[in-house]
Amino acid sequence: MEAVRERAHIEEIVGQHVTLRSAGVGSMKGLCPFHDERSPSFHVRPQVGRYHCFGCGEGGDVIDFVQKVDGLGFSEAVEYLAGKVGLQLRYEEGGAPRPGEEPGKRRRLIEAHKVAEEFYREQLSTPAAAAGRQFLAERGFDRTAAADFGVGFAPQGWDSLMRHLRGRGFTEAELTLSGLVSQGQRGVYDRFRGRLVWPIRELTGETVGFGARHLFEEDQGPKYLNTPETPLYKKSHVLYGIDLAKRDLQRDKRVVVVEGYTDVMAMHLSGVGTAVATCGTAFGSDHARIVRRLIGDSGSSGGVQLASGASVGGEIIFTFDGDAAGQKAALRAFGEDQSFSAQTFVAVEKSGMDPCELRQAKGPDAVRALVAGRTPLYEFVIRSTLASYDLRTAEGRIGALRAAAPIVAGIRDAALRPEYTRLLSGWLGIDDQDSVRRAVQGASPSSRPATTRTERPSSEPVPVPVARMPVPDRRDPVAQIERTALEVVLQRPDLVAADFDELPSDAFGAPAYRAVHEAIRAAGGLTVARPLLQSSGGSTGWVGAVIEQAAGPVRALVTELAVAPLPEDRPESLEGYVKGVVLRLVEIGFTRHIADLRGRLQRMDAEADPTAYQAAFAELVEVEGRRRNLRESA
Repeated sequence: MEAVRERAHIEEIVGQHVTLRSAGVGSMKGLCPFHDERSPSFHVRPQVGRYHCFGCGEGGDVIDFVQKVDGLGFSEAVEYLAGKVGLQLRYEEGGAPRPGEEPGKRRRLIEAHKVAEEFYREQLSTPAAAAGRQFLAERGFDRTAAADFGVGFAPQGWDSLMRHLRGRGFTEAELTLSGLVSQGQRGVYDRFRGRLVWPIRELTGETVGFGARHLFEEDQGPKYLNTPETPLYKKSHVLYGIDLAKRDLQRDKRVVVVEGYTDVMAMHLSGVGTAVATCGTAFGSDHARIVRRLIGDSGSSGGVQLASGASVGGEIIFTFDGDAAGQKAALRAFGEDQSFSAQTFVAVEKSGMDPCELRQAKGPDAVRALVAGRTPLYEFVIRSTLASYDLRTAEGRIGALRAAAPIVAGIRDAALRPEYTRLLSGWLGIDDQDSVRRAVQGASPSSRPATTRTERPSSEPVPVPVARMPVPDRRDPVAQIERTALEVVLQRPDLVAADFDELPSDAFGAPAYRAVHEAIRAAGGLTVARPLLQSSGGSTGWVGAVIEQAAGPVRALVTELAVAPLPEDRPESLEGYVKGVVLRLVEIGFTRHIADLRGRLQRMDAEADPTAYQAAFAELVEVEGRRRNLRESA
């Protein structure tokens, strides 16, 4: 892991997501990718391999950044970074690559998809792709939009892509494994031919498959054809557009699930940047886990709705067609809502238009209004069920109650059930709410497929909020000196005098800074810091050693101090500044000791115990002399 941290330069990885600019010697800053802000408070210090946002408090090393920004697990983030820097990971006993993958094979397949995507995009501008360009233009997508979403064209020939990839050094076995070509009775041929293709990417932005739509009448295949299941591509684990949506999704805590690639394009171009689509399968629990990691959902059932319409657990909004198939899809989603705490909604266009058609017919404002006018999924499912009955008759109302009661009983969140029982009474037009409540309480929960899912598979860890150490008021001058002293010790231990290691455990008055000082001492102090600095070429190893010794809540503070810009960072002045900071801290210690000694002398009786009094007085004189000498040397 240390090799990955050292080789994966944090400023380069962060720079793929954040526009960084210099913030002084050895420091960079930009707008935080984890919260909405107008002035940059996100700092990166390459020398220590750490980042910290002074606005939202997020911080860590390069692996932490990839985990947070791409919603990956630890091992996935390490594998991704290792691939970026060309490191071959060695898996210890009990650890292994992802199922179906061989070490190093994944990178080859990723490269093949990258070359294929470039090939398809180039082909879209050829005369043979005129039908594809027309298809896009008829739906309101110009060439810029096509380029932004990576849309390409697969030529009609049987082996156009295969010959191109072979020319780039890929073997037939690799191409078959990737799913880019298919094996038939007459040999190997391109899987996608004469179709528009959309790249399907992981959260990291790496292409792992394609979705393709037919264009020509002679193509007797399915309307949409996706990459088959491969070591890279699992349709239940990918969401089209998630790479484009992830930043807005993390910020807004909302995801909009649509049904097609062009719908995703229409949504994004209309200002709904959180839209994604499933790839040939229904939205399932694996998709929910991807979303849950990005929105920071805690996994508790329910989700608390706020007056603004947002919710504590975030939101998932499904857009379905207004026909029977769309209602059926909503009923499936009803079960999935039980497995994560994001409030779930349905947005249905009354005339039955999908988002792409809506954008063409009524413009971007109508698309945004569709999302804004969402309906809670529970309400949509219940009212869709009631629509099958004639509520003007007693028989119809009773039949509707019998059909809807199991749905309300199936709502896992016990806090929501009474409210929907009350709403059901009103929708049915039954004044006797007690009878409706009894019907719900006596009903067996709806046996729709996903209502019996567990809250979270045991292999998926529940995110735990990072505990943070409360820090003193920055306006406190003494606390500020303590803070700055720790900053220079973490960032430039090579310039700090060895006397720092002699400071007693009570040299820091603020509990938070005392805890950091204890972690520094536990890590070996300057005696260990300097050799680490020479071996790693920076403070990365030293800061990591301190973090390893720090208690949980203190670790985030160590990162913050290691990244914080120093008030003085000019090379010609830095050494003197560092020494001055530490001297001021030592002086404060002397002053605190002198105050204690004077207080003790005032409480002592010189006549009753002259020996003890003289000893205390001599100690006071000695400490005052040390402070005077310190000031003179400074």
